[in-house]
Amino acid sequence: MAIYFFSEGINFELQEKLKRKRWLKTIATKDGFIIKELNYVFCSDEYLYQMNLEYLNHDTYTDIITFDNSEKELDITGDVFISIDRIRENAKTHNQKVEDELNRVLVHGLLHLMGYKDKTKEESALMRQKEEESINLYLLH
Repeated sequence: MAIYFFSEGINFELQEKLKRKRWLKTIATKDGFIIKELNYVFCSDEYLYQMNLEYLNHDTYTDIITFDNSEKELDITGDVFISIDRIRENAKTHNQKVEDELNRVLVHGLLHLMGYKDKTKEESALMRQKEEESINLYLLH
């Protein structure tokens, strides 16, 4: 299992890395997945916006983009890009702590790699439920 955290173009240092790695591994294992390699890249709004344009042809700002590089069904190999600017903005908008919003987005990316979607109302409701369950697990680690 390899989970890595990087910063690209911003000065950001994730706190409690080992705790978060254990937490993310627990979430994946609960659903029968094995994390082979999972890279989280923290970046700016502009960096993620450019990626959204270039790779997904979306002309919008977003908090997260997930790339699934898995070759086997229950193996997780992927890259998750997260805008720290957007995390801070969303935390403020939703009256949340930045750390709580960051955890939500960290697990959101993992859930996408586990096959959860959020395009329809039903998919989105299930995704939110899985996020909440996962965030509650973080408190136990």
